[in-house]
Amino acid sequence: MPNLLLADDHFIIRTGLKLVIENFMPNCKIDEAEDGDSSFEKIKKNSYDLLILDVNMPNTDSFVLVSNILALKPEMKILMFSMNDEEVYARRYLKMGVMGYIKKDEHVDEIKRAITTVLNNKKYISNSLSQILIEDLHNNNPENPFESLSLREFEIVRHLIRGESVAEICQKLTLHSSTVGTHKARIFEKLKCSNIIDLNLLAKVHNIITPT
Repeated sequence: MPNLLLADDHFIIRTGLKLVIENFMPNCKIDEAEDGDSSFEKIKKNSYDLLILDVNMPNTDSFVLVSNILALKPEMKILMFSMNDEEVYARRYLKMGVMGYIKKDEHVDEIKRAITTVLNNKKYISNSLSQILIEDLHNNNPENPFESLSLREFEIVRHLIRGESVAEICQKLTLHSSTVGTHKARIFEKLKCSNIIDLNLLAKVHNIITPT
């Protein structure tokens, strides 16, 4: 009997996904969490066959959360569940060690396939992402400049392109203003941006657009 944890800050999303899972795995056990802290606490106390994790939850750095989970339990199977562009975000999470990445607007049958694939200890990659990866190889596409950023830098970029100030980022990520300022300077240097306007334009070119 699979034991699953659904981590998403929207009750309606958790409820809908739970119904989908129970429809094809009626004997499974499902726990729920609404943010990163509660997710990590449940993972420390329980053994799960699969974590389905929302990328965007309040007061949660999902990159750090995934790193901490895999450091604590390297065998943990994680399936990212998000509205973020998979071409940009899926690669980064897969490199970190998650087992799959699926968008929330996928068809129910595809969501079932993703869950089943990961539970069977196999990597899940959508058909659309597979096609993108193949085209990249054939066309020798230049590397996305955002790939040069560290996990922390990429997380700060996501906040910057939402229009958040350094003070707001410090509060959300629990960082000192000088630390965020240093990261911001390195980000601009790596991406060859002079200001936030340049950063936003580059983000749009590479589909680095995140929901608020």
